[in-house]
Amino acid sequence: MGMTITEKILAAHAGKATVEPGELIRAKLDLVLANDVTAPVSIKELEKINLEQVFDKDKVVLVQDHFVPAKDIKSAEQSKVVRDFARKFDITNHFDVGEMGIEHCLLPEKGLVTPGDVVIGADSHTCTYGALGAFATGVGSTDLAAGIALGEAWFKVPESIKFEYDGKLPEDVTGKDLILHTIGDIGVDGALYQSMEFTGSAIDELSMDGRMTMANMAIEAGGKNGIIAADQKTIAYVEERTNKPYKVYQSDEDAKYNRVIKYDVEKLEPVVAFPHLPENTRPVSEAGHVELDQVVIGSCTNGRIEDLRVAAKIMQGKKVHKNVRCIIFPGTQAIVKQAMKEGLIEIFIDAGCAVSTPTCGPCLGGHMGILAKGERSLATTNRNFVGRMGHPESEVYLCGPNVAAASAIAGRIVHPREVE
Repeated sequence: MGMTITEKILAAHAGKATVEPGELIRAKLDLVLANDVTAPVSIKELEKINLEQVFDKDKVVLVQDHFVPAKDIKSAEQSKVVRDFARKFDITNHFDVGEMGIEHCLLPEKGLVTPGDVVIGADSHTCTYGALGAFATGVGSTDLAAGIALGEAWFKVPESIKFEYDGKLPEDVTGKDLILHTIGDIGVDGALYQSMEFTGSAIDELSMDGRMTMANMAIEAGGKNGIIAADQKTIAYVEERTNKPYKVYQSDEDAKYNRVIKYDVEKLEPVVAFPHLPENTRPVSEAGHVELDQVVIGSCTNGRIEDLRVAAKIMQGKKVHKNVRCIIFPGTQAIVKQAMKEGLIEIFIDAGCAVSTPTCGPCLGGHMGILAKGERSLATTNRNFVGRMGHPESEVYLCGPNVAAASAIAGRIVHPREVE
């Protein structure tokens, strides 16, 4: 019996010829990631054992992106814990104010993740890196502390589900729509502790930005990881950013899957997830009349340059509705610079948007876009749980950047074509 791409990567890092779903293994790590919220918890645990050195200062990545620039004294103190640790252990990849970006946009951009890697991060959306053909998953801060110290982690090998997306993508349908449709179909626990392997002609057609959006939200279906086999697009993306050696893995034709789910993408339209779960999806044509107070375009899900281009194309020459606050937060400083060169930032400002430094702030209800009681926000983020962006009696709707931009102009949730 053959193995899936996930099984092959885990077997290689466990020093085994083969692994099977359900098997407990100890695997070597290529990268360990934490941010300004999760790293301090790990650091506290490491202080208890008087850690003398990290397993590899080049393979520990610390990104200050959730509350930085600091919003208050507590967040400033959290950040200082991370800075002190980075200085003490001479951490190569510590990204702070001015250089930092949203971690799951930043690491691929910096060439820190390559195909075939095993990556853990104390952030649930670490699964983003599966778009590069890596096994990447979120862990708790104590597991991360062990990873920082030892460069190893234990895993239960997950079963795999193969998702096949075939057909030509309609013009208005994005990677965000594919993953929202999938979560709406199988539910938020539909892939619980399973590997979500995304395949098919529509995936081949997606850009790397679109693929990262899909892998990013695997966790919203309960997935252990999301993964897309590396192809020429992947290799070109990686080799433009790093000269690190890597190995490409592919699933065997006779690999065993828990199930195979097929979608005809030509039948799809843009999708909106209604409160208060990502599985509560509807085609945008069935959204009804939902008036908005805020629109957020950005995040580790849709804060890449392709997303900003899509939004700017719709907003050019138009104005954000008078009752809507529209916040744009690009994923990294490099994305900000590229957006400036292309005139996208000017388009957003002229339309009446607020453009922020890269931050996770609005997405997790941290800062830079908190909702008051009774307010509604449409967002290109990844979660819309109760109180996710502020008051527990506020509402968050999820969508792709085209629906978000069009809806910011209309003042209510609309199909992008309604504002052309």
